[in-house]
Amino acid sequence: MRVAITGAAGFLGSHLTDRFLADGHQVVGLDNFLTGQAANVAHLAADANFQLVDQDVSDPFTVAGPLDGVLHFASPASPPDYQRFPLETLRVGSVGTSNCIELARAKGARFFLASTSEVYGDPTVHPQPESYWGYVSSVGERSMYDEAKRFAEATTMAYHRSCGVDTRIVRIFNTYGPRMRPRDGRVVSNFVVQALRGEPLTVYGHGQQTRSFCYVSDLVEGIYRLFHSDRIEPTNVGNPGEFTMLELAALVLELTGSGSILEHRPMPPDDPKQRQPDITIAKAVLHWEPQVPLRDGLGRTIDYFRTVVADGC
Repeated sequence: MRVAITGAAGFLGSHLTDRFLADGHQVVGLDNFLTGQAANVAHLAADANFQLVDQDVSDPFTVAGPLDGVLHFASPASPPDYQRFPLETLRVGSVGTSNCIELARAKGARFFLASTSEVYGDPTVHPQPESYWGYVSSVGERSMYDEAKRFAEATTMAYHRSCGVDTRIVRIFNTYGPRMRPRDGRVVSNFVVQALRGEPLTVYGHGQQTRSFCYVSDLVEGIYRLFHSDRIEPTNVGNPGEFTMLELAALVLELTGSGSILEHRPMPPDDPKQRQPDITIAKAVLHWEPQVPLRDGLGRTIDYFRTVVADGC
Protein backbone atom coordinates (compact mmCIF):
# COMPACT_ATOMS: atom_id res chain seq x y z
CA MET A 1 0.00 0.00 0.00
CA ARG A 2 0.87 3.66 -0.27
CA VAL A 3 -0.49 5.83 2.56
CA ALA A 4 -0.29 9.45 3.68
CA ILE A 5 0.22 10.08 7.41
CA THR A 6 -0.29 13.60 8.70
CA GLY A 7 1.65 14.59 11.81
CA ALA A 8 4.27 12.03 10.74
CA ALA A 9 7.07 13.74 12.68
CA GLY A 10 5.09 13.68 15.90
CA PHE A 11 5.37 11.18 18.73
CA LEU A 12 2.62 8.83 17.55
CA GLY A 13 2.84 9.66 13.86
CA SER A 14 6.51 8.70 13.66
CA HIS A 15 5.97 5.34 15.36
CA LEU A 16 3.00 4.63 13.08
CA THR A 17 5.14 5.51 10.07
CA ASP A 18 7.71 2.97 11.24
CA ARG A 19 4.98 0.33 11.53
CA PHE A 20 3.74 0.78 7.96
CA LEU A 21 7.26 0.82 6.56
CA ALA A 22 8.16 -2.33 8.50
CA ASP A 23 5.43 -4.16 6.59
CA GLY A 24 6.78 -2.98 3.24
CA HIS A 25 4.30 -0.17 2.58
CA GLN A 26 5.13 3.27 1.21
CA VAL A 27 4.50 6.33 3.40
CA VAL A 28 4.15 9.99 2.48
CA GLY A 29 4.59 11.82 5.78
CA LEU A 30 3.21 15.34 6.16
CA ASP A 31 4.04 17.68 9.03
CA ASN A 32 4.30 21.43 9.58
CA PHE A 33 6.58 20.89 12.62
CA LEU A 34 4.43 23.01 14.94
CA THR A 35 4.98 20.35 17.61
CA GLY A 36 6.53 17.57 15.52
CA GLN A 37 10.28 17.03 15.41
CA ALA A 38 12.33 16.19 12.34
CA ALA A 39 14.56 14.07 14.57
CA ASN A 40 11.70 11.60 15.03
CA VAL A 41 11.93 10.56 11.37
CA ALA A 42 15.61 11.32 10.71
CA HIS A 43 16.37 7.58 10.75
CA LEU A 44 14.14 7.22 7.66
CA ALA A 45 16.00 9.70 5.47
CA ALA A 46 17.53 6.98 3.30
CA ASP A 47 14.39 4.83 3.11
CA ALA A 48 13.15 4.82 -0.48
CA ASN A 49 9.63 4.01 0.73
CA PHE A 50 9.38 7.19 2.82
CA GLN A 51 8.83 10.77 1.70
CA LEU A 52 8.60 13.68 4.15
CA VAL A 53 6.68 16.79 3.11
CA ASP A 54 6.60 20.07 5.06
CA GLN A 55 2.86 20.79 4.91
CA ASP A 56 0.20 22.38 7.09
CA VAL A 57 -2.83 20.23 6.28
CA SER A 58 -5.15 23.06 7.38
CA ASP A 59 -4.11 24.76 4.13
CA PRO A 60 -5.16 23.38 0.72
CA PHE A 61 -2.86 20.55 -0.38
CA THR A 62 -2.69 17.38 -2.41
CA VAL A 63 -0.41 14.37 -2.68
CA ALA A 64 0.80 13.25 -6.08
CA GLY A 65 0.16 9.69 -7.12
CA PRO A 66 -2.18 7.00 -5.83
CA LEU A 67 -3.04 6.50 -2.16
CA ASP A 68 -4.67 3.60 -0.35
CA GLY A 69 -5.02 5.40 2.97
CA VAL A 70 -4.96 8.84 4.57
CA LEU A 71 -4.27 8.72 8.32
CA HIS A 72 -4.87 12.04 10.08
CA PHE A 73 -2.64 12.38 13.16
CA ALA A 74 -1.80 16.08 12.85
CA SER A 75 -2.68 18.11 15.96
CA PRO A 76 -1.11 19.47 19.12
CA ALA A 77 -1.86 16.76 21.69
CA SER A 78 -0.67 17.90 25.12
CA PRO A 79 -2.47 20.56 27.19
CA PRO A 80 0.37 23.15 27.11
CA ASP A 81 0.61 22.74 23.32
CA TYR A 82 -3.05 23.07 22.45
CA GLN A 83 -3.52 25.88 24.97
CA ARG A 84 -0.55 27.69 23.37
CA PHE A 85 -1.94 27.04 19.88
CA PRO A 86 -5.73 27.08 20.39
CA LEU A 87 -6.70 28.38 16.94
CA GLU A 88 -4.29 26.04 15.16
CA THR A 89 -5.74 23.13 17.15
CA LEU A 90 -9.31 24.03 16.25
CA ARG A 91 -8.37 24.56 12.61
CA VAL A 92 -6.53 21.26 12.15
CA GLY A 93 -9.46 19.43 13.74
CA SER A 94 -11.99 21.12 11.48
CA VAL A 95 -10.51 22.42 8.21
CA GLY A 96 -7.57 20.02 8.39
CA THR A 97 -9.88 17.04 8.84
CA SER A 98 -12.03 18.10 5.88
CA ASN A 99 -8.95 18.59 3.71
CA CYS A 100 -7.66 15.14 4.59
CA ILE A 101 -11.01 13.46 3.96
CA GLU A 102 -11.31 15.24 0.61
CA LEU A 103 -7.87 13.91 -0.29
CA ALA A 104 -8.97 10.39 0.62
CA ARG A 105 -12.19 10.86 -1.33
CA ALA A 106 -10.34 12.06 -4.43
CA LYS A 107 -7.94 9.10 -4.28
CA GLY A 108 -10.55 6.49 -3.43
CA ALA A 109 -8.58 5.83 -0.23
CA ARG A 110 -9.54 4.83 3.30
CA PHE A 111 -9.59 7.74 5.78
CA PHE A 112 -8.42 7.14 9.35
CA LEU A 113 -9.01 9.72 12.10
CA ALA A 114 -6.91 9.88 15.25
CA SER A 115 -9.42 10.98 17.88
CA THR A 116 -8.94 10.94 21.62
CA SER A 117 -10.32 9.87 24.97
CA GLU A 118 -10.73 13.60 25.62
CA VAL A 119 -14.06 13.37 23.77
CA TYR A 120 -15.35 11.79 27.00
CA GLY A 121 -14.35 14.90 28.99
CA ASP A 122 -14.54 14.49 32.78
CA PRO A 123 -16.51 11.24 32.56
CA THR A 124 -19.50 10.30 34.67
CA VAL A 125 -19.32 6.72 33.35
CA HIS A 126 -16.34 4.58 34.33
CA PRO A 127 -14.65 2.91 32.53
CA GLN A 128 -15.58 4.67 29.29
CA PRO A 129 -17.20 2.60 26.51
CA GLU A 130 -17.58 3.92 22.97
CA SER A 131 -21.33 4.29 23.57
CA TYR A 132 -20.74 6.99 26.22
CA TRP A 133 -21.35 10.46 24.78
CA GLY A 134 -19.11 12.32 27.21
CA TYR A 135 -19.27 15.15 29.73
CA VAL A 136 -17.42 18.00 28.06
CA SER A 137 -17.31 21.78 28.45
CA SER A 138 -17.50 23.51 25.07
CA VAL A 139 -15.99 26.73 26.49
CA GLY A 140 -13.48 25.46 29.07
CA GLU A 141 -9.71 25.86 28.98
CA ARG A 142 -9.28 22.46 27.31
CA SER A 143 -12.22 22.87 24.95
CA MET A 144 -10.17 23.73 21.86
CA TYR A 145 -8.78 20.17 21.78
CA ASP A 146 -11.85 18.29 23.03
CA GLU A 147 -14.25 20.05 20.69
CA ALA A 148 -11.87 19.91 17.72
CA LYS A 149 -11.74 16.14 18.04
CA ARG A 150 -15.49 15.80 18.58
CA PHE A 151 -16.08 17.94 15.48
CA ALA A 152 -13.55 15.85 13.56
CA GLU A 153 -15.45 12.69 14.49
CA ALA A 154 -18.74 14.26 13.36
CA THR A 155 -17.14 15.37 10.08
CA THR A 156 -15.73 11.89 9.47
CA MET A 157 -19.09 10.20 10.00
CA ALA A 158 -20.88 12.79 7.85
CA TYR A 159 -18.52 12.08 4.93
CA HIS A 160 -19.01 8.36 5.45
CA ARG A 161 -22.81 8.57 5.50
CA SER A 162 -23.27 11.27 2.87
CA CYS A 163 -20.41 10.62 0.47
CA GLY A 164 -19.59 6.96 1.02
CA VAL A 165 -16.02 7.60 2.15
CA ASP A 166 -14.45 4.52 3.75
CA THR A 167 -13.58 5.73 7.26
CA ARG A 168 -12.14 4.57 10.59
CA ILE A 169 -11.95 6.40 13.95
CA VAL A 170 -9.69 5.55 16.88
CA ARG A 171 -10.12 7.07 20.35
CA ILE A 172 -6.62 7.13 21.81
CA PHE A 173 -6.06 6.99 25.57
CA ASN A 174 -2.92 8.20 27.37
CA THR A 175 0.16 6.91 25.56
CA TYR A 176 3.85 7.10 26.45
CA GLY A 177 7.23 5.96 25.18
CA PRO A 178 10.37 7.09 23.34
CA ARG A 179 10.16 10.23 21.17
CA MET A 180 7.95 12.12 23.59
CA ARG A 181 9.28 15.64 24.01
CA PRO A 182 10.79 16.52 27.39
CA ARG A 183 8.37 18.57 29.49
CA ASP A 184 5.70 18.45 26.79
CA GLY A 185 3.08 18.70 29.52
CA ARG A 186 2.13 15.02 29.59
CA VAL A 187 2.57 13.46 32.98
CA VAL A 188 4.90 10.58 32.08
CA SER A 189 7.47 12.75 30.30
CA ASN A 190 7.18 15.43 32.98
CA PHE A 191 7.72 13.00 35.86
CA VAL A 192 10.58 11.13 34.18
CA VAL A 193 12.53 14.24 33.17
CA GLN A 194 12.00 15.88 36.56
CA ALA A 195 13.16 12.71 38.34
CA LEU A 196 16.26 12.35 36.17
CA ARG A 197 17.20 15.96 36.83
CA GLY A 198 16.57 15.69 40.57
CA GLU A 199 13.78 18.26 40.41
CA PRO A 200 10.50 18.07 42.35
CA LEU A 201 7.80 16.03 40.59
CA THR A 202 4.81 18.27 39.89
CA VAL A 203 1.64 16.65 41.23
CA TYR A 204 -1.65 18.46 40.73
CA GLY A 205 -4.22 18.39 43.52
CA HIS A 206 -3.90 15.45 45.89
CA GLY A 207 -2.64 13.19 43.11
CA GLN A 208 -5.65 10.88 43.29
CA GLN A 209 -6.81 11.55 39.72
CA THR A 210 -6.30 8.48 37.53
CA ARG A 211 -5.07 7.75 34.03
CA SER A 212 -4.52 4.56 32.03
CA PHE A 213 -1.14 4.43 30.31
CA CYS A 214 -0.54 2.53 27.07
CA TYR A 215 2.99 1.92 25.78
CA VAL A 216 3.42 3.27 22.27
CA SER A 217 4.15 -0.06 20.55
CA ASP A 218 0.91 -1.51 21.93
CA LEU A 219 -1.08 1.51 20.80
CA VAL A 220 0.40 1.47 17.29
CA GLU A 221 -0.45 -2.22 16.92
CA GLY A 222 -4.07 -1.49 17.86
CA ILE A 223 -4.22 1.40 15.40
CA TYR A 224 -2.69 -0.71 12.63
CA ARG A 225 -5.23 -3.48 13.19
CA LEU A 226 -8.11 -1.00 13.26
CA PHE A 227 -6.97 0.53 9.96
CA HIS A 228 -7.10 -2.92 8.35
CA SER A 229 -10.41 -3.89 9.98
CA ASP A 230 -13.99 -3.42 8.77
CA ARG A 231 -15.13 -1.44 11.82
CA ILE A 232 -16.53 2.01 10.97
CA GLU A 233 -17.59 3.22 14.43
CA PRO A 234 -15.19 4.92 16.89
CA THR A 235 -13.03 2.40 18.74
CA ASN A 236 -11.18 2.78 22.04
CA VAL A 237 -7.51 1.82 21.97
CA GLY A 238 -5.65 2.09 25.25
CA ASN A 239 -4.49 0.20 28.30
CA PRO A 240 -7.26 -0.44 30.87
CA GLY A 241 -4.75 -0.55 33.73
CA GLU A 242 -5.64 2.45 35.91
CA PHE A 243 -3.15 4.31 38.13
CA THR A 244 -3.32 7.39 40.34
CA MET A 245 -0.76 10.13 39.79
CA LEU A 246 0.78 9.28 43.17
CA GLU A 247 1.20 5.65 42.09
CA LEU A 248 2.83 6.74 38.84
CA ALA A 249 5.15 9.15 40.68
CA ALA A 250 6.23 6.44 43.12
CA LEU A 251 7.03 4.04 40.28
CA VAL A 252 9.03 6.68 38.38
CA LEU A 253 11.05 7.48 41.50
CA GLU A 254 11.71 3.77 42.09
CA LEU A 255 12.82 3.05 38.52
CA THR A 256 15.00 6.15 38.18
CA GLY A 257 16.49 5.87 41.66
CA SER A 258 15.77 9.57 42.07
CA GLY A 259 15.59 11.36 45.38
CA SER A 260 13.16 13.95 44.03
CA ILE A 261 10.34 15.11 46.28
CA LEU A 262 6.72 15.69 45.26
CA GLU A 263 5.50 19.25 44.81
CA HIS A 264 1.71 19.65 44.91
CA ARG A 265 0.04 22.39 42.90
CA PRO A 266 -3.62 23.37 42.36
CA MET A 267 -5.63 21.26 39.92
CA PRO A 268 -5.81 22.75 36.39
CA PRO A 269 -9.29 23.74 35.22
CA ASP A 270 -11.37 20.97 33.61
CA ASP A 271 -8.75 18.31 34.35
CA PRO A 272 -10.55 14.92 34.25
CA LYS A 273 -10.61 13.11 37.58
CA GLN A 274 -10.49 9.64 36.05
CA ARG A 275 -9.82 8.02 32.70
CA GLN A 276 -9.95 4.33 31.81
CA PRO A 277 -10.86 2.71 28.48
CA ASP A 278 -13.36 -0.07 28.04
CA ILE A 279 -11.59 -2.10 25.34
CA THR A 280 -14.21 -4.83 24.99
CA ILE A 281 -14.75 -3.95 21.32
CA ALA A 282 -11.03 -3.78 20.48
CA LYS A 283 -10.51 -7.20 22.05
CA ALA A 284 -13.44 -8.77 20.20
CA VAL A 285 -13.09 -7.09 16.79
CA LEU A 286 -9.34 -6.44 16.51
CA HIS A 287 -8.19 -9.36 18.68
CA TRP A 288 -6.01 -6.79 20.39
CA GLU A 289 -5.09 -5.89 23.94
CA PRO A 290 -1.95 -4.26 25.35
CA GLN A 291 1.04 -6.46 26.16
CA VAL A 292 3.54 -4.12 27.85
CA PRO A 293 3.09 -3.61 31.63
CA LEU A 294 3.58 -0.09 32.95
CA ARG A 295 6.77 -1.03 34.81
CA ASP A 296 8.39 -2.40 31.63
CA GLY A 297 7.23 0.46 29.43
CA LEU A 298 8.42 3.05 31.92
CA GLY A 299 11.81 1.36 32.04
CA ARG A 300 12.18 1.69 28.28
CA THR A 301 10.96 5.30 28.39
CA ILE A 302 13.38 6.18 31.18
CA ASP A 303 16.27 4.71 29.18
CA TYR A 304 15.30 6.96 26.27
CA PHE A 305 15.08 10.08 28.43
CA ARG A 306 18.40 9.37 30.13
CA THR A 307 20.02 9.98 26.73
CA VAL A 308 17.87 13.04 26.07
CA VAL A 309 18.72 14.60 29.43
CA ALA A 310 22.41 13.72 29.04
CA ASP A 311 22.37 15.61 25.73
CA GLY A 312 21.11 18.69 27.55
CA CYS A 313 17.60 18.67 26.10
